Formats: sequence, structure tokens, C-alpha cells
Amino acid sequence: MLKRYRVYIKPIYRNHTLPQTKPIVSIENVVASASVDQKIDLNVITQTFPDVEYHPDQFPGLVFRLKSPKTATLIFSSGKMVCTGAKSEEQSISAVRSVVQKLRKGKIKIKNEPVIVIQNIVASVNLGGRVHLEKAARSLPRSMYEPEQFPGLIHRMLDPKTVILIFASGKLVCTGAKKETEVYRSVNNLHTMMEEKELMIYG
Repeated sequence: MLKRYRVYIKPIYRNHTLPQTKPIVSIENVVASASVDQKIDLNVITQTFPDVEYHPDQFPGLVFRLKSPKTATLIFSSGKMVCTGAKSEEQSISAVRSVVQKLRKGKIKIKNEPVIVIQNIVASVNLGGRVHLEKAARSLPRSMYEPEQFPGLIHRMLDPKTVILIFASGKLVCTGAKKETEVYRSVNNLHTMMEEKELMIYG
């Protein structure tokens, strides 16, 4: 009597059929603008807070640094502010409010609460695989790739409106987002498109 054997044939995957890796996203910098809608005497701030940086002959703004969250807030005599260095929207808003609170404690009269707007979020991304940059330059819409001038491919996304720098290593830099959700949506949209167009190299 013949014995029957089950034979398992290991499937051969091409790049586009490999399981998708999940991109690792890290928010590097959140830039927020703010206004208290009143004039501020920057010289008075320097007298009250000796650690601030103010060199009006070089730059019209005063730099107010916080240790937590680790940020730098530019304060202008017009009452406008720009906060940089935060790692999230929440941190950025918290930093501006903290600066205003500290100024008030230092007897700097600020009547209004700051109106805060997130202007830009910069994130670094690791796709977990390498990228066919030359092929990507030919197949990704709204892309520019000039390796003699810059090693990365510049891709402009319409929805959400962001600019993504793509490197052969599979590392990305995403800029232009106004919300953290826009960063993740941009990265996932691009990653899906790159998988579909077989631009990723794994292994």
C-alpha cells in the first residue's frame, strides 16, 4: 500500500508581497506661534529674568528657555511669540502657557491668555526597509530627485499638505504638518503607495 506524504512548499515572496513593516515615527520639533495681543517691554523681562537672552542689536526677539518641557520661546515687543523644541502639540501649548505664567509671576502685566497656533511639525521616520530612489523618482507624483545636489528625494503630498524627504536608507523627514495626526497620515499614505509601486526593499 502506498503511503501518502504531505509536502509543504515554502512560498517565495517578492518585495511587494512581504508583510508591511510599521513605520516608526518620532516627532522631533513642534513650532507654535502665539500672541497675547499687547505690547511687552522686553527690557523689563531681562531685569526680572537674568537667564533670558536678549541682544536687540542682533535680533529683535528675546529668548526665554524652559527646562521642562525643554523649549525656547522667542518673545517680541509686539506681544507675539514663537515656541520651538517641543516634542508634541501638547508640550508646545504647555510651554507657551508656562512662559506667560512665569512672566506674570515676575510682575510682567499680561492681560490676555495667549492665542496659540501650531505652525509646523517636523518628524523623523524609519520605514524598516530600503528604498529604490531612482525608481521612486520616476513613479511618485510631485517628486524631485537631484542626487548631485541632495541625496534625498523630495515628495510633496497634497492631502495632508506636507513635504517628505525620502532617503535610500528608508529614513524619512516629514515637515509642514499642523497636527500630529497629519504626520501619521502622510507617512502611512506614502508607505502604502511605495508598497504598491514596489519601491521598498526588505531583507
